[in-house]
Amino acid sequence: MEKNSRIFVAGHRGMVGSAIVRKLVNENHTHILERTSAELDLRNQSAVEDFFKHEKPEYVFLSAAKVGGIHANNVYRAEFLYDNLMIETNVIHAAWKHGVKKLLFLGSSCIYPKLAPQPLQEESLLTGTLESTNEPYAIAKIAGIKMCEAYRDQYGCNFISAMPTNLYGPNDNYDLNNSHVLPAMIRKFHTAKESGADHVELWGTGSPMREFLHVDDLADACYFLMMNYNEKLFVNVGTGEDLTIKALAEMVKDIVLYEGEIRWNTQKPDGTPRKLMDVSRINQFGWKHKIALHDGISSVYEEFKSMNIEEVRAK
Repeated sequence: MEKNSRIFVAGHRGMVGSAIVRKLVNENHTHILERTSAELDLRNQSAVEDFFKHEKPEYVFLSAAKVGGIHANNVYRAEFLYDNLMIETNVIHAAWKHGVKKLLFLGSSCIYPKLAPQPLQEESLLTGTLESTNEPYAIAKIAGIKMCEAYRDQYGCNFISAMPTNLYGPNDNYDLNNSHVLPAMIRKFHTAKESGADHVELWGTGSPMREFLHVDDLADACYFLMMNYNEKLFVNVGTGEDLTIKALAEMVKDIVLYEGEIRWNTQKPDGTPRKLMDVSRINQFGWKHKIALHDGISSVYEEFKSMNIEEVRAK
C-alpha cells in the first residue's frame, strides 16, 4: 500500500475497524474510505456494487460483521448467519469485480471445532464439530475464508484471511445482553462497585480457558499482513497465552477495585472449554503482540469510567 492508496475499511466504526483506521492514520495513509451502515448497507448487493464502482478502492480491510457473545449468538442465529454471509459475499465479490489489489478478511477463532487440539492450528479447520452456541457465526466466517481461497484459486485475487482470538479494547460493546465476556465483566464489576453490591454473578463455572488480544495489537497485525503476507492459508492472530475465566474475573475485580464476592451461575453455559491460538505462523513471519493483558484491561477500564451510561448502552 502506498500512502495515498485508496483504502476501504469496512466496519470502520466497530472496535476492530476503528482500530485499523487509527493504525492507518498513524502510518500516514491519506485516502481512507469510510461508510457508516446507514450510508452503505453491506448486506445490499447493489449498494455495495455502486460503492466499489464509484469509489474504486485499491485495498480492503473487511472487518464489518454482526458480532456478539454467547447469548446473542445463540438467540439471533438466523441474523448472525444471514447478515455475515451477505456482508462478506457482497464485499468479496465486488472487490474481485472492480480489481481490488488486495483484501484482508477478518474471521474469528470460533471457526475451529469445539474439541480441536490445543493450541488451535490453522490446519484444524473443518476437522470436527463446531461449538453449537455460535455455530451460525462460525459457519459464516468459514464461508468467508473459503470465498477468499476460491477467488484466489479461480481469479488470481490476492485475498487473504486472518483469524483473531478474543478481542478487547477501545470502542468495545458493553451491553450486557450481547457483549463478549471481558467487557461484560468490566461493566458488571464496575456497576457492583458503584452500587455497593455484595456480589457479582458470572455465567458458567469459570473453568474455560480463553486468550485475549488488545484490538490495537490486532490492527497492527492486520497492517503487517496487508504489507507482508500473500499466501492462501489464513493465519491466526493472538498472543499464544491464555487463562481461565475465573482468573480473568479475579484480574478484572482487582483492576476495578471491587471488594465483593464472585458467584458462578453453573446453570448457564460455559461455551468452548478452551480456545488458545497457535500463533507460530504469524510469529515466524515477523509479527508478535505487544500489549500485556493486565496493562490492556487497565487502560480499557479508564476509558470505560469516562463514558456515561447512555454511551455504554448505545455501543
